[in-house]
Amino acid sequence: MIVVGIPVLLWTLLVRDHRLLYRAGKLGLWLGLTLAGIKLEVVGRENILKGRSAVYAANHRSSIEPPVVFFALRSLFPDLSILYKAELRKLPILVWVFDAAGFVPLERANSGQSLPAVDRAAKVLAGGRSFVIFPEGTRSRTGELLPFKKGGFIMAIQAQAPVVPVAVSGSRAALKRGSMVIRSGTIRVEFAPPIPTTGMTFADRSDLVNNVRESIASRLATAT
Repeated sequence: MIVVGIPVLLWTLLVRDHRLLYRAGKLGLWLGLTLAGIKLEVVGRENILKGRSAVYAANHRSSIEPPVVFFALRSLFPDLSILYKAELRKLPILVWVFDAAGFVPLERANSGQSLPAVDRAAKVLAGGRSFVIFPEGTRSRTGELLPFKKGGFIMAIQAQAPVVPVAVSGSRAALKRGSMVIRSGTIRVEFAPPIPTTGMTFADRSDLVNNVRESIASRLATAT
């Protein structure tokens, strides 16, 4: 991050073009996963919607899932963003990367901030960029799916963009909650068939949440 990340970040801010940032990010993710001995098993690549914006909703058992899912979606670079919890803005350097890449922070406990953030993200989504979300909002302590928060799904409905459920398994064995040690192994990332939102309204948000959650849960039950 220091040797490569800072110069690339400065270049991105100077020229206002994040393509180089994504190239460097892809290389950094590959290098980090390789050095850690992490292998990816990607299932359902045909459900990755190239050339069309979508919301990719993944379960969250470990801190290793965001980089793993992002790397699995590298074919969508640089038109890929993340709706992330605002607490991560406390991280040095990474917060600058998030801003330069156009990621959208969401304050889960502050509805006065979260609704405008969802509206902003929906406009970006409607403009052609896809999003990755982790609707549980935090890592599960037990590995069981937590209740899903609705912000990312409201965003999808507003933009009339499909939601692709993403089931990630093997991540807890690779990096346990509270641990700094990454263990080598295989992480499975399964992309389920997209769930369309065409014609849906705000009133349909709970049905959409339930459909996505059930799709992820069924695949996790099969993989574990």
